[in-house]
Amino acid sequence: MRRGFSNLAVENDEDGIDITPMLDVVFIMLIFFIVTASFVKESGIEVNRPDASTSTAKPRASILIAINDLGEIWINKRKIDEGQVRANIERLHAENPQGTVVVQADEEARTKTLVAVMDAAREAGVTDVSLATEKK
Repeated sequence: MRRGFSNLAVENDEDGIDITPMLDVVFIMLIFFIVTASFVKESGIEVNRPDASTSTAKPRASILIAINDLGEIWINKRKIDEGQVRANIERLHAENPQGTVVVQADEEARTKTLVAVMDAAREAGVTDVSLATEKK
């Protein structure tokens, strides 16, 4: 047997830095940013909006509906039929009752489709329906 080694103190394995408090702060900040972030809503397609000199910005447009030049209607990146517009707007309006509807119609879109979408929005209970334009 070797002598002199029996009196050595066993070193503690806790010499490293404890990062648990830092991880707690990072996760709290992550949750804070997720909750407070305002997400950009997209209709699903890009349209060529007509120009208007009297256009104003809508700060809380929560339901975006796009109509392209082929008469296709898009809500939340999904192409839908004209008969499904009202049901989709009712569902989205129930999620955010203070939100407004903004229709992004292509300048080559048919007026008949635009009027049908605006009527469906009003039938769904949304009174604030706007048409998106480009500022001159």
